[in-house]
Amino acid sequence: MNKKFFKKLFEKLIEGILTLSGGITSLAVILIVVFLFKEGFGLFSRSTLENNMVMAVNKNNPLPKIKAAYVKAIFDQNVTNWKQVGGKNDSIIIVRIEDLPTYFTEEQLGAKFENLTPCISRLTDSLSGIVLFVPSKYITKSFKGKILPEENISLVEFFLGKEWFPTAVPSSQFGILPLILGTLWVSFGAILIALPLGLAVAIYLAEIADARIRRTLKPLIELLSGIPSVIYGFFGLVVLVPLIQKVFNLPVGETALAGSIILGIMALPTIITIAEDAMRTTPRAMKEASLALGATRWQTIYKIVIPYSISGITAAAILGIGRAIGETMAVLMVTGNAGVIPHTFLQPVRTIPATIAAELGESPQGGIHYQALFVLGCVLFVITLLINLGVEYISSKRKFKSS
Repeated sequence: MNKKFFKKLFEKLIEGILTLSGGITSLAVILIVVFLFKEGFGLFSRSTLENNMVMAVNKNNPLPKIKAAYVKAIFDQNVTNWKQVGGKNDSIIIVRIEDLPTYFTEEQLGAKFENLTPCISRLTDSLSGIVLFVPSKYITKSFKGKILPEENISLVEFFLGKEWFPTAVPSSQFGILPLILGTLWVSFGAILIALPLGLAVAIYLAEIADARIRRTLKPLIELLSGIPSVIYGFFGLVVLVPLIQKVFNLPVGETALAGSIILGIMALPTIITIAEDAMRTTPRAMKEASLALGATRWQTIYKIVIPYSISGITAAAILGIGRAIGETMAVLMVTGNAGVIPHTFLQPVRTIPATIAAELGESPQGGIHYQALFVLGCVLFVITLLINLGVEYISSKRKFKSS
C-alpha cells in the first residue's frame, strides 16, 4: 500500500515539475515577445531629429509639419525651394549653429556667445526662407520664429522606405524595404540551391543507398548543422567571395550570390534529414505494388515516393527557408552589407539579422535607432512565425491524409 502511495506521489511530483517547466518556458517566450514589441513600437511616436535639436523657420512659413525624407533632401540640398515640399515659392536658406559667424560679428555674438539666443531669434525673423537647425536650449519664449515639427514615422514610410540611414544628420532615415528584400533575395537564392541538392541526396539515402552507406553518410550530413555559422562565414570570405569576384569580373565579391550559396550549404542538413525521413515513411506495399506493375525504380520514386511524401518535403523546404532567414554571422561576412534594393544576385545586399547584429551594439539604449532595430526584430519574428505556422499546417495536413 505504501509502495503504491509513494509511486503515485512520485508520478504526481514529476507531472507537476513537467507542467511547471512548460509553464515557465511558455511565459518566458510570451514575455520576450511582449518586450520585443514594447521596445520597438515606441518608434512610431517619435521624431527622427537628433536629440535636443530643433528646426526653426520664419514665422510666416506656412508649413505646419515636415516629413523626415524632406528634411534629409533639404539638408542634402536636393530640395532648394519651399514650394517643393508644400510651402510657398521661396528659396530655402540652411543655417546651422556653426554658420552664425557668417551673419553676425564676434561682438554681436559675444565673447562667450552669450548673445547667441537673441541673434538666432533676429536672424530667423529677418530671413523668410530660413531653416535653422540648432539645439533646443537656444529657443526661448521670446523667439520670433516658429519651430517646424517633424512628422512621426508612419508604418508606410517605415516598411516601404528605400533608405536606411539611422545615423543621418539632421534626420535619421528608417526605410526597411531594402533590408526586407535583401533578406528574401538571399533566402530565395539559398533555397534554389539547397532544395534540388537536398532532395537529390534525400532520395539517394532513402531509396538507393544501402544500409552501410546510409549509416555512414547520414551522421556526417547531420554533423554539418553543428558547425558554427562563423566558420561558414570564414570559408565564404576566404574562398567563395574571391572566386565570385574573379569569375564574374566584379569590383567586390561580397554579393547576394555568396550569401545564397553559404546559406544553401547551411540549410542542406535540415532539408536532407526531414525529406529523407518523410520518404522512408512511404509504405513498402505501395512501392512493391508499383514495381510489380512493371514500373522501374525511378518511376516508383517520382510517381509514388515523392507524391506520397510531398508534405514532408515541403516542410523541409520551409524549415530550410527559416534557417536561411534567421542566419546572422555568415551573411554579415559575405553579402557586403549594402542597404540598397537588389536587382541581381551579383549585387551587395543587407539582411535584417545582419543589420541587427551589426548596429545594436552601437545604438544608444532607448534611442530612436535602438527602437528601430527592435522593430526589425519584430518583423523577423513575424516572418519566422508565418514560416512555422506554414510548417504546422502542412504537417497537420499530412497527418490528416495519412489517417
